[in-house]
Amino acid sequence: MIETGEQALRAKLAALMQEHRDLDTAIEAMGEQGVKDQLQITRLKKRKLQLKDQIARIEDALLPDIIA
Repeated sequence: MIETGEQALRAKLAALMQEHRDLDTAIEAMGEQGVKDQLQITRLKKRKLQLKDQIARIEDALLPDIIA
């Protein structure tokens, strides 16, 4: 049962990482095309930061605590 939860977290992590990469690509493309819609770019960057936080939380949950 724990294995299923871990698999679900890993699947969610992979999806979030893919979305993060896609947003990075989209932001870069908008910059190269000279898109002047700063509001849209700002929203994409904000979403990217939210994804980064979610990724960090999931990675922390997947890594066991090591007591030194």
